[in-house]
Amino acid sequence: MLADRSRRLLPALAERSRRLLPALADRSRRLLPAAWLGLLACIALVAAPASFAVLARADAGRVNGRIFQVEAWVSIGAALLLWLLERARARRAAAAGRGSVFSTEMVLLLGTLLATLLAAYGVQPMIEAARSGLPVPLGFGVLHAISVGLFGVKLLLVAALAWRAAAVQ
Repeated sequence: MLADRSRRLLPALAERSRRLLPALADRSRRLLPAAWLGLLACIALVAAPASFAVLARADAGRVNGRIFQVEAWVSIGAALLLWLLERARARRAAAAGRGSVFSTEMVLLLGTLLATLLAAYGVQPMIEAARSGLPVPLGFGVLHAISVGLFGVKLLLVAALAWRAAAVQ
């Protein structure tokens, strides 16, 4: 009896999930950039300044280093997830004759990924080396400025993604 019931329910569930998954993916593709932008803005406007306001400079630097390390992983995950969602959307649009398989959103996501990887795995290790007194090609101040600039670029790219996602109907 249970087997008969499951044989009848499984096709209905499969059909329902085929209809709901694209809608869930589209909603995620629209909301995730705004949440990501909110995270970046909170780090830039609240977390980083607050740590310097209440902690000694060296301690605040270590705390912010950890915050930006976690943020890098979140940004990599968000960029990759959005890339997959956008890639599927762009393929569907191209198959329907309404665009290319490579969209503006994909370019923006590649930019965010590049800025994140450069900051987290290029500049941040050199900042740590400079802080501990090891020789680095650039001084701490220059490396910090590059890191801040890359974060700003990422913030602007994610803002453009959020803007474009909100404008999609």
